[in-house]
Amino acid sequence: MSALYIHIPLCRSRCFYCDFYSTTGPERKELLLDGICKEMNLRQNYLQGEPVRTIYFGGGTPSLLSAKEIERVLTEAFKTFDCHPEEITLEANPDDLSPDYVRSLRATPVNRISIGIQSFQDADLKQINRRHSASQAINAVKTCRDAGFDNLSIDLIYGLPGQTLEQWKKNLQIAVDLQAPHISAYHLTYEKGTEFFRQWKQGIISPVEESLSEEMFKTLKRTLQESGLQQYEISNFARPGMESKHNSSYWNDVPYIGLGPSAHSYNRISRQWNISDIHGYLEALRKGNPFYETEKPDKNTRYNDFVITSLRTSAGIEIALIKSKFGEKPLAYCLQNAKTFIDRHLLELKEGRLRLTEEGMFISDGIMAELLQVD
Repeated sequence: MSALYIHIPLCRSRCFYCDFYSTTGPERKELLLDGICKEMNLRQNYLQGEPVRTIYFGGGTPSLLSAKEIERVLTEAFKTFDCHPEEITLEANPDDLSPDYVRSLRATPVNRISIGIQSFQDADLKQINRRHSASQAINAVKTCRDAGFDNLSIDLIYGLPGQTLEQWKKNLQIAVDLQAPHISAYHLTYEKGTEFFRQWKQGIISPVEESLSEEMFKTLKRTLQESGLQQYEISNFARPGMESKHNSSYWNDVPYIGLGPSAHSYNRISRQWNISDIHGYLEALRKGNPFYETEKPDKNTRYNDFVITSLRTSAGIEIALIKSKFGEKPLAYCLQNAKTFIDRHLLELKEGRLRLTEEGMFISDGIMAELLQVD
C-alpha cells in the first residue's frame, strides 16, 4: 500500500507561525494544477505499482480549490496510479467552508476534512493572523457535519504568546463540545523565517514558561482522553477507528509520493523533495529540467528515521523490528541509550515495545536525539 500527497502552496494571507512553503498568489492556481497533473505522469512509476490507499490535499490552503478543480486532480490521479483510496482528506480554512462549498465537496470523492481552526478565541486568531473568526470556526464544523461529513479533524495550537491555561482549557472544551472525532494539537514553535520568530528575536513577544507548556500538554491529554479521544501519536487524538490513515503512513514506513512545489516523497529506496518555489517548479516542468532532489538513505539514516517515527506513536518502537531491520549492533545501541530514560521513567519497555511515558512525551525531541546513531 502507498499514499499520495498533493501540496497546494497557495494562501490568501500568511499565518505568523507557519514555516511551510506557500505563496499569497492564488491567481497561479490553474498553472499549478497543470504542473501537478504533469508531474503525476512524469513520476507514475515512483511507487513501483503499490496501490494508493490514501490521498491528502495539504497546504497552504487546499480549500482555495473549487470542487471542480479537486475533481480534476483526482481524476488524473485515478488514471495515473493504482488508486483504491479508503481516505481522501482536504485541509480547509473555516472561512472557506460555506454551506454551498461543503455541499459541492460532498459530490467529490473527498471523504475527510481537516479544519485549520487553531483557536476558538478571536484574540488568538488575530494575533496569529488567521483569516477566520471564532464563530466561523464553530459554524464550519457544524456545516460539514450537516452536509454529511462525519470524518472531521480539528487543528489547534497551544503555547501562544500570552496564552493562559484557562484559555487553553476553554479551547479544548469547545472542541470537545463540537464532538470532533479527531483533534491534532501542536505546541507553538518559533521557526526561523516566520513572523513570530522575528517578533521573538526583537523582544516583542515571549514564549510561554516551560512549566505552563507542560501543564497545557497534560491538560490536553487528560481532557481529550476523558472525552473518548485516545492519543495515538504525540500530537494526534482520535476516537477508535477515526485515526488519520494518511498521516499514519508516515509513521509506519508506508511509501508515499508528494506532488507540487516543496512536496516530499519516499518509496523505501529513496527520498525526494521538490523545489520550494512555484515559479521554479513550473519552469522546470515546462523545460523538462529536474524539479526535485534525491537522497538514498544509508542504514544509519533508515535506523534514525525508524526510531523518530515509531517513538512518536503510542505503539512505540517494536524492539524485534530493530534487530530484523538493522541488526544486533543498532539494537544494543538503542537499548543501552534508552536505559537512562527508562530509569528516569521517561521511557518504558513493556511487551517488547519501547514507548514514551507522559513525562517523556513532553521532552521527546531530546530523548529521540540520544537514541539516534550519528556515524
